[in-house]
Amino acid sequence: MSRDVFFFDLDGTLIDSAVGITRCVAYALEKMQQPVPPEAALRKWIGPSLRTSFGPLFNDVQRVEQAVELYRERFEVLGWQEHDIYAGIGDVVQGLHTAGHRLAVVTAKNEPHAQRIIEHLPFGGCFEDVIGATPDGSRSDKPQLIAEALQRLSLAPAQCWMIGDRRMDIEGARHHGMRNVGVLWGFGGREELLAAGAGRLAETPDELAAVLHG
Repeated sequence: MSRDVFFFDLDGTLIDSAVGITRCVAYALEKMQQPVPPEAALRKWIGPSLRTSFGPLFNDVQRVEQAVELYRERFEVLGWQEHDIYAGIGDVVQGLHTAGHRLAVVTAKNEPHAQRIIEHLPFGGCFEDVIGATPDGSRSDKPQLIAEALQRLSLAPAQCWMIGDRRMDIEGARHHGMRNVGVLWGFGGREELLAAGAGRLAETPDELAAVLHG
């Protein structure tokens, strides 16, 4: 019997990475002598690709690339460690893995950065692969990332679910006709996820487990 395959977003779904991401954005903006937005505005940067967020601010390809490099400069030393694991999500991942489901991480984070984070999570070994953005940004939005995951793992969309906290996760899943769950402990929130067309919502990791095992 074929089992469902689960793609998990990273930031806002498996880990609370707000501190690492916002500090790296602030670092890049300070280095480029730009005003740093308040914390609430910086949290909106969690989810989209860096170039998507830096683009409107600089409106210049070379300066956007400079900002991305500065972000990575800090992230590679400090930012990748600045996160907390959401309570209970590790049990969900391990439970699905034990039940024989294939699991992967699909994130707009730079793939080498995402791989390093997953390798250091206590449940990271449950994931078959980590699919992330290419360093040059040629693969960065969720439809592209999901397409790459389907190809790498030789899967059909009908076999898979996408689990994430932002509209991009839901929109990416719907682009491919995949089932999806929006999680409410991350950075998007109920209104954003419903507006994106989330198939199901989960308030807690326990609720998510019930949906996925159901």
